Amino acid sequence: MNLPQAFIERTRQLLGEETYAKFEDALASELPVSIRPNLRKCTLPVEGSPVPWASSGVYLDKRPTFTFDPLFHAGCYYVQEASSMFVGQVLQHYVHTPVVMLDLCAAPGGKSTLCRSLLPEGSLLVANEVMRNRSQILAENLVKWGYPDVIVTNSDPAEFSGLMDLFDVILTDVPCSGEGMFRKDQVAVDEWSVENVDICWRRQRRILTDIWPALKPGGLLIYSTCTFNREEDEDNVAWIADELGADVLEVPVDKCWGITGNLIGKDFPVYRFMPHKTKGEGFFLAVLRKREGVSEKREDVLPQTCSRLDKKKKKKEQKGRPQPTLSVPKEVKHWLKESDAFALTVKETAVTAFPKTYDNELALLQQQVKVIHSGVVLGEWKGKDLIPHHSLAMSLSLQKGIFPEVEVSYEQAIAYLRKEGLILDAEVPRGYVLLTYRQVPLGFVKNIGNRANNLYPQEWRIRSGYLPEEVVTVW
Repeated sequence: MNLPQAFIERTRQLLGEETYAKFEDALASELPVSIRPNLRKCTLPVEGSPVPWASSGVYLDKRPTFTFDPLFHAGCYYVQEASSMFVGQVLQHYVHTPVVMLDLCAAPGGKSTLCRSLLPEGSLLVANEVMRNRSQILAENLVKWGYPDVIVTNSDPAEFSGLMDLFDVILTDVPCSGEGMFRKDQVAVDEWSVENVDICWRRQRRILTDIWPALKPGGLLIYSTCTFNREEDEDNVAWIADELGADVLEVPVDKCWGITGNLIGKDFPVYRFMPHKTKGEGFFLAVLRKREGVSEKREDVLPQTCSRLDKKKKKKEQKGRPQPTLSVPKEVKHWLKESDAFALTVKETAVTAFPKTYDNELALLQQQVKVIHSGVVLGEWKGKDLIPHHSLAMSLSLQKGIFPEVEVSYEQAIAYLRKEGLILDAEVPRGYVLLTYRQVPLGFVKNIGNRANNLYPQEWRIRSGYLPEEVVTVW
């Protein structure tokens, strides 16, 4: 690997001559592959070795052909870099009661799916991504993961500053210079410069300043980067503590994990994952608690915001042509487990279910930021028909047995994921049918007898028209 000379000099100064030599050798080593199973969907054992700081993380001995594994598309596991799974260690140590959490820079969704799996029952996760195309990928991965108490947004961090004291926990995996990705991303090496590092640490402070009002006093800020330099790491943590007002917290670690601490001689705890000491990519994390102080209460903000939202909605409805009124069919309620816990709404042609507990939070977010997904999309009206949505098929809240189920073969599963037509057995009833693969929901078709219309989302389909000679799957 041809590293930039300025990077070599700066990192050698940070680590010392002897340690830097080991670090550089590690950057030339093989990249480990790790996954995290979705234990709410699949409890089959995974062959491999455990990620020591992640309760469900597994290192794989061989890289599977993820694109051609139906269980990957069904949300049974997520391919996540092992070092970043350390976020789960923070949540398990500090979060024990239901919270409202924001993952601010969330795409493609590794940390979001991890957080949603580990947050206490009854929590709400808001996952945000500022880039529009990446926010769609984020929504796709969270829909596949299946939890209903999730909101996906597509907004700049500055738009969250008006959400006073809304969040108990905020994860800021901020955009950085990407030094920790050098081993797997040549573009990160090519684009690195001292000037870019300078731009990054300044941008990170702008993001943190924007988001700080939305964190409750006493709330947790999890700050992370995938870079090694001190400016974006320890120096920014010191700045948050001194300028924004926070206390840096410790996270329990085992010495055998090989996690590196503070490298600039300060006494506050940080957690560095260095490739010569830990099995994973470069990663940095610190946990801070916002100091208690006078702050506007969320209860004072919500009624005003909801009132503004109602006025805005009425004004919008008064404009343009009258739209036909679409309703929620009574039978839809039975599509969900514990359906009384959900509020059902119709927006345009989609019927959505969202946990009643967080109705006010959803309304507030809709007023302040761009919400692109919330809860579970149950179905979509097409003429007089309500077509069950793929979000429902993926949801952990889907009521089992409500739709006829057909178990498909591997070949049929791949054809379905390519959005090809299927022919089901003659005894399969006509109408909407849920396909399963290895007893895990894969998605809906509409069986019309001589064929089954494929309802898999067009934009999610497998685009490759061939199968590799050897297909390696996790299970």
